[in-house]
Amino acid sequence: MKYIFKNQLWALVLLIFAFSCNDNGGEKPLGKYDTGILIMNEGNFGTNDGEVYHYDPSTETLTKDIFELENSRPFAGLVEDMVLEQDRLYLVANTGKVEIVNPGDFKSIGAVSADLDQPRSLATASGKLFISDYGPYDASYATPDSYIAVVSGLDGGTVKKKIEVSNKPEDLFAFGKYVFVAGSEESQIEIIDAEKEEVVKSLEVTGRPVQFFEQNGDLWVYSYDSDHVYFQSFHRDNLTKKEFRELPVGQATGRIALGEDSKIYIVTSSGWPEYQDGVAVVSIFDTTLIPDWTSGSGFYGIGYDQMRQEVYLSNANDFQGAGTVTVFGKDGTEVKSMEVGRGPSGFMFR
Repeated sequence: MKYIFKNQLWALVLLIFAFSCNDNGGEKPLGKYDTGILIMNEGNFGTNDGEVYHYDPSTETLTKDIFELENSRPFAGLVEDMVLEQDRLYLVANTGKVEIVNPGDFKSIGAVSADLDQPRSLATASGKLFISDYGPYDASYATPDSYIAVVSGLDGGTVKKKIEVSNKPEDLFAFGKYVFVAGSEESQIEIIDAEKEEVVKSLEVTGRPVQFFEQNGDLWVYSYDSDHVYFQSFHRDNLTKKEFRELPVGQATGRIALGEDSKIYIVTSSGWPEYQDGVAVVSIFDTTLIPDWTSGSGFYGIGYDQMRQEVYLSNANDFQGAGTVTVFGKDGTEVKSMEVGRGPSGFMFR
């Protein structure tokens, strides 16, 4: 499961300006989903009832199932990630497809619906889509045939090539002609040349890498193991490792959110059968470490609203019906709680 915050910083501009420029230099009103918060509800395995909700904090209005509402058909999949790039919103379903919508009105633009197995995330580079995919399970439920699927064009279509990578690729990050791949199972960062469509470099990192983010102009990857969390930055000019941070956060998960003042909120969990969950707060630039910012059980996703400085923490409620999202002030005080879809796991703040 990917955890959504990569678009937070530039999206703040949309909250400040009421209009945006079109290609002809004119101005057009923002669409009804161009502001507010998108809540990604993963859905339940087997019923494939994943969907996206929209929440307007200014009016406290929650709109359900906006993909089905705007396209007159259900999403019909498990939503793994939401990626906003190139004026398109990509809804990645780990049930084997990618739906592409206009982010302003959520109308369908296109899709990738064949030759995928278990997609995890997506990035765009050189006018192409690069989709991380676990590949099929073998008889032992391992994924030895993981790959990055390449699609020509940004509006979907067919998979033209599958680039072999290490097992269980998660997040992707593109800049220039390069695509960074977080290979979670084998602790690898693989770098793809988008023009050549091949891996040109592989870097070993500590822990299980799952999420890229930018901080102070640098590219970082977050990884974790049972006792620590790790942050590794990279030189973009020569594709080498740069700085490394290790912090003593036990029972960390891959679910993180980028807060203000370089703080990072991390969901922790003891796992089955106790399910003692919490949120730790760390910083990669000083010694800040708050191991028990809040605690509970059933935590499933986390996000941070940079504009309002609020933490959104979701609870899957054991996938028994609707999930819950609780909003906290950055001091940990509860602001409000709302019922959402099944398995809420990610947020996009616009």
